[in-house]
Amino acid sequence: MKQNVIVSLADANYFSLLEELVDSIKRFKESDNIAICILDAGLTEDQKKKLLSKVDEIKPAEWDIEVPDYKVKGKEWLKSQVSRAFLPKYFPNYEKYLWIDCDAWVNDWSCIELYLKACDKGKLGITQTIGPGYKITSKVNWLFGKLAIIKSQNFKHAVKSNIGYDKARKLAFAPHINIGVFSLEKNSKGWNSWQENLSKTLKAGNIFGSEGLAINISVYIDNLETEFLPLNCNWITSNLLPKYDKVQKTFVEPYLPNYKIGIMHLAAGIWKDGKDMRTDKSIQIEIETLDNKKILKSLRYQN
Repeated sequence: MKQNVIVSLADANYFSLLEELVDSIKRFKESDNIAICILDAGLTEDQKKKLLSKVDEIKPAEWDIEVPDYKVKGKEWLKSQVSRAFLPKYFPNYEKYLWIDCDAWVNDWSCIELYLKACDKGKLGITQTIGPGYKITSKVNWLFGKLAIIKSQNFKHAVKSNIGYDKARKLAFAPHINIGVFSLEKNSKGWNSWQENLSKTLKAGNIFGSEGLAINISVYIDNLETEFLPLNCNWITSNLLPKYDKVQKTFVEPYLPNYKIGIMHLAAGIWKDGKDMRTDKSIQIEIETLDNKKILKSLRYQN
């Protein structure tokens, strides 16, 4: 029996991305020792049949916390914003859980090992969206020299979710945590903390973003013990494009010492001529190489 598991979720529209994620995992021999489980948020029967030859389990995602119908509006993929906080319920036979969004793929297995190590002793293994070259996601507009209007992802979601201005202010300039890749042990207290905060944020706020806000509350307000991993463990391409190492034929961080990208995450999409690379694999964009050349590349996984 495999002790640890990688979990993801997709609907029919993102099946190609999900399949690429699975293939990027399976190419490493080390993947023989870890399970791959999928939450189904609207896959077709043919897609599930194709996946079953590659993964260990597929289960339908549910609304683990009651959400009003008017917020759902037929968008089953929004279940990812709730169900990933309940992974041990869906797949109870594992010790450690590593979630990877389906619009991400594994480029270096060492990052998988880091996530599995990071969640030892109940800690949360995760990355922050802050680092050299990353876009600044928090802004302040000063009024009359002293008053300020705060604009940050955490603050915006916190205010909308009615968790109170005291908590919202504490979160305003805390480095945002991206929930697209994370690890937790089965018996971690982090699950309960996250679920309780998610129940609160869902009541007043939007579904999308609520689970990210909830985990930020768990870390920065409830003081959930957390192991913050380096950016290459969840490289968000919309924040900063990687460079390409033509010698090693791999993507790397754009700044010295140009560490190899471990997990490439296309969160928020890479757009060209109004089209998103996540839904059109033919899209290529201009990126720099380590020898300062420009080349056209797709950032999606290539078999």
